[in-house]
Amino acid sequence: MIPEIVTDRLRLRGPRPADIPHCVAFWASDRSRFMGGPRTTARAWEDYAASFGSWLLAGFGYWAIEMRDTPSFLGMIGFAHPPHFPEPEIGWALLDHAEGQGFAFEAGQAALAWGRANLRLPSLVSYMDPDNHRSRRLAERLGAWPDPFATPEEPGDLVMRHPFEGAR
Repeated sequence: MIPEIVTDRLRLRGPRPADIPHCVAFWASDRSRFMGGPRTTARAWEDYAASFGSWLLAGFGYWAIEMRDTPSFLGMIGFAHPPHFPEPEIGWALLDHAEGQGFAFEAGQAALAWGRANLRLPSLVSYMDPDNHRSRRLAERLGAWPDPFATPEEPGDLVMRHPFEGAR
């Protein structure tokens, strides 16, 4: 079961079929270039399914982000630790119409609070392209700092380390 989190403006929730076209469009666009895109529809579907399927395998995963009072899909945020990631990660992706309004920061604060209360993770990072300045600024606003000693997920990644003391 994917827990639902409600903030002042947002709802973090499980997947819905109506989200998929938005995710496919995101992955087909240039906006996905900082995350290994653009990607095909098939690969976008695999990423979407893995993001939510992680809840069954690991007890954590991604949430869809929508406006609290309307079903307006804004993007995704959550935790991941697939076998090829050196450390657990918190990651995010917002649709272009959702950027610049503080939604990612609000969702990030809520996700981190949930993670600290519910997860026993040894550490938490965000892997990102060094040229993704908006993502880096968000990570910094969430309390993260660059960790030059961390192992990147992909060669050349910037690794931002989050202060994280999970559930005991």
